[in-house]
Amino acid sequence: MSVKDNMQLMASYNQWMNQAVYKAVGELNHSDLVEDKGAFFGSVIGTLNHNLVADIIWLKRFADHFSEFSSLDPVRTIQRPAALDTLLFDNLSLLQSQRFDLDKLIIAMMAEATDEMLNSALVYKNMKGVEHSQKFGFTLQHFFNHQTHHRGQITTLLSQMGVDVGVTDLITTIPRM
Repeated sequence: MSVKDNMQLMASYNQWMNQAVYKAVGELNHSDLVEDKGAFFGSVIGTLNHNLVADIIWLKRFADHFSEFSSLDPVRTIQRPAALDTLLFDNLSLLQSQRFDLDKLIIAMMAEATDEMLNSALVYKNMKGVEHSQKFGFTLQHFFNHQTHHRGQITTLLSQMGVDVGVTDLITTIPRM
């Protein structure tokens, strides 16, 4: 399996899990959605927003570095969030719409990615302005892992509120041979 195959699998898994999480979150009432539950970003809506914020920041970095990603043209016009805890949307429907749109862009980006790009250096500045140069393929692995990490927090919060997200294992999305 190539690095690209792996990243395409991760993009597909990412989309599938986001759809499952948003379906489950849709069962919550507004007060459960916004209540500070002690997660890194407080509430369920805060954590969902954080994943969206982080993805926008990373996708803008990818778009700035790789002009070849025409799939990321819509991201180039989105304003970069000022902080990782920025609340972009307090309305679940608007947040979900933006999330699902980004997931489609991520899948399209991975279709456009080449082995050469995945093995090249991504040069970017972090939120503090410190420049980094790291292999793009490894950076993508972080990009997908970050969402998985915070979705795990959300599924825990949902479980504590009696909402079952269902199966979340990557293995269920791996094609059979």
